[in-house]
Amino acid sequence: MKPVLPGLFAVVMLSSVLCLTSSASEVPTAEDASPIFGVTIPEGYRQWELIAPAEEANPLSELRAVLGNAAAIKAYREGVLPFPNGTILVKLAWSRVQSPEYEPASIPGAATTVQVMVKDSKKYSASGGWGFGRFVEGTAVDEAQHQTCFVCHAARVQAHDFVFTRYAQ
Repeated sequence: MKPVLPGLFAVVMLSSVLCLTSSASEVPTAEDASPIFGVTIPEGYRQWELIAPAEEANPLSELRAVLGNAAAIKAYREGVLPFPNGTILVKLAWSRVQSPEYEPASIPGAATTVQVMVKDSKKYSASGGWGFGRFVEGTAVDEAQHQTCFVCHAARVQAHDFVFTRYAQ
């Protein structure tokens, strides 16, 4: 019976290592960082609070939701502008699919993008204090796409610290 225990121990240890390895591969690395800004998808963002749904009139037909870390939620609730350093906003997007149970309703289909804004007024001073990341299937999209992020935000929402999303109370 004693020879089984070391074998069992080895199997348990190997499975633990494999679990840690697979979890670690989901954590963004420098290779997953956005061009220009170096922003990554924050760990644990799916557990953050909802700030608001975000729908745009666009040909993509997506459902979107904006989540925020604790600093973002606190700033929104207190009406603080500009947002403090450390604020992180994450916009999730899914293709819009007609509900099979209720025809007028839409449900999320396949995930399309994860977009991230990180507030660091020193690091991102040239872009209003914000770093941007746009990811498709966990990988940052090309530099040309990221060049348009700040330009769009600066043209439309400079007076709201370059943030489109308003808090849904």
